[in-house]
Amino acid sequence: LAQSLLALFASSLAISLVFAIIPLCHNVVVLAVVMAVAGLAMGCIDTISNMQLVKIYQKDSAIFLQALHFFVGFGALLSPLIADPFLSDTNCILANGTANASSNLPHIRKSLVPHHPGNLSHYDLPMKGMVVTRVSYAFWIMALINLPVPIAVFFLLYKERMVPCFNGSSHPLLSADELALETRPGDKDELNTAGQRSHMAAGHEDLFSCCQSKNFQGASFTYFAVHITGALVLFMTDGIVGEYSGFVYSYAVEEPLAVVHKVAGYLPSLFWGFITLGRLISIPVSYRMKPATMVFINVVGVLITFLLLLIFSSSVVFLFVGTASLGLFLSSTFPSMLAYTEDILQYKGCATTVLVTGAGIGEMVLQLLVGSIIHDRGSYSFLVCGMIFGCLAFTFYALLVFFHRMYPKPSPELDEASPGRAAEPEDTGQYQR
Repeated sequence: LAQSLLALFASSLAISLVFAIIPLCHNVVVLAVVMAVAGLAMGCIDTISNMQLVKIYQKDSAIFLQALHFFVGFGALLSPLIADPFLSDTNCILANGTANASSNLPHIRKSLVPHHPGNLSHYDLPMKGMVVTRVSYAFWIMALINLPVPIAVFFLLYKERMVPCFNGSSHPLLSADELALETRPGDKDELNTAGQRSHMAAGHEDLFSCCQSKNFQGASFTYFAVHITGALVLFMTDGIVGEYSGFVYSYAVEEPLAVVHKVAGYLPSLFWGFITLGRLISIPVSYRMKPATMVFINVVGVLITFLLLLIFSSSVVFLFVGTASLGLFLSSTFPSMLAYTEDILQYKGCATTVLVTGAGIGEMVLQLLVGSIIHDRGSYSFLVCGMIFGCLAFTFYALLVFFHRMYPKPSPELDEASPGRAAEPEDTGQYQR
């Protein structure tokens, strides 16, 4: 826990520093290094926050994972709105030819569409002159907005008595047992005893304890298969999120749809808006529905949406409807998949790292793949790629269910000793102190 909190503190503080430094970078190599630091910090936060929620709440973690990822989507929706007032409507550099350059901007945007790059040599853009952009303020505002996060993590370290210089008389926060959902009165004593046994057995494990080779000794092939198929599902679904949000604008402005640029610009916002809405809806839904069922609904919904988008590919109205539908179905896939996989593997926390890594690789790789395919094959291949990825996600999910059925169930003794028994069908759903 101490290592995780220290890593969260360092990573969240690094993000504020990076956002403050970005406007001061006047060299592309320096900017690349700064952005790489930001990527590492965000990757640490993503992995550690998911892993700790799974370890603390165990069978109850699905609700908290949905809440966590709602705020991920909310941030993705909110940050462009913060930046928008500071973006220049004309060229960012004033010179003699600025008036002509500003009128050329819509044509330049159309020529820069990645499908068919046009010849930009006849457009005159000033490269020297007085810089008038105010976009730096957007980065500094985001740095200030993020600053309370490392402060809050430092406060948590202080309350847990993990700061060497401040080991005073502060009272630690609630223990893991107190954070668990309230159980039936008859199970309460048994749960406390079992929780103490498991806590004594596990102790404060090292952050990378799940990667040690001793944990793999005697593990069946289904143990590895569950990890791999779970990561592949998220490789596809998070890859779809990345490629769809990145290329739906370019797809819309091309033939046969030829949507007006300003209208097409609403599509990524609509997509992220419904991802955020879907995650908000999923918080209460996850309390009543099993994670496996939610993932099934998600992957089938994605598949059907892409099929309908292909059928009605010439309809602008259905492109907006399909974008909203796709965002809704993709919204809860990641947290539901995480809860489902960790439930199979008895909440060791190891699957979280594998799944987060698989999702991140998918988001990176599939954007590159789809971009190159669209460039060579045209805009229609954008939907074809999405359909293929949706089919693969469903296939990997079916394999995961198959390996789940083959995976050896824990012994009754292990099941009784698991703090995960805190969540029973008869739970009241209330929390206790």
